Amino acid sequence: MKKFRGKKRYFRNLWEEVNTYDLKLNNEAYFDFWHNHLDFIGVGESSLKIRREHIKAHIALYDRLLKQLEEFKKTYQSWICIHENDPMSDAVYIHTSNPNNDYFPHKMNDLDWHSNIPNAFKDLIDLYKFNVAYYKSEHEEVYYIQAKEQGIKL
Repeated sequence: MKKFRGKKRYFRNLWEEVNTYDLKLNNEAYFDFWHNHLDFIGVGESSLKIRREHIKAHIALYDRLLKQLEEFKKTYQSWICIHENDPMSDAVYIHTSNPNNDYFPHKMNDLDWHSNIPNAFKDLIDLYKFNVAYYKSEHEEVYYIQAKEQGIKL
């Protein structure tokens, strides 16, 4: 892979986005599987150190959004997806009932809430605040991180 140039600026901009993100919640707001990918171009594929920084940023963004959602009057679900082999697909999600469809709450029956968290990012997750589940299909392996105290469980 090519050398990652502009790394300092890239991460400064990433953390600026995380630290200033605003959901702009109001009485009309809804979320139809809204999500935000912080590593949309896949720079986390190049090294574990860069991948870990993105996971930290996803967790920080999730914390920020959870604080904003404390004032939200509607029921919601929120979670982080960390894909085992596809950092570009990692994202923070929010879902509510919405006018686009009547699929709420989102339920996933095949989640393993008792799986082991990979050592590569286990130390980044506060297990007092978050539950972690594992999902495996023939196409993907995904870790779901969800707040224990807020929102509806997946």
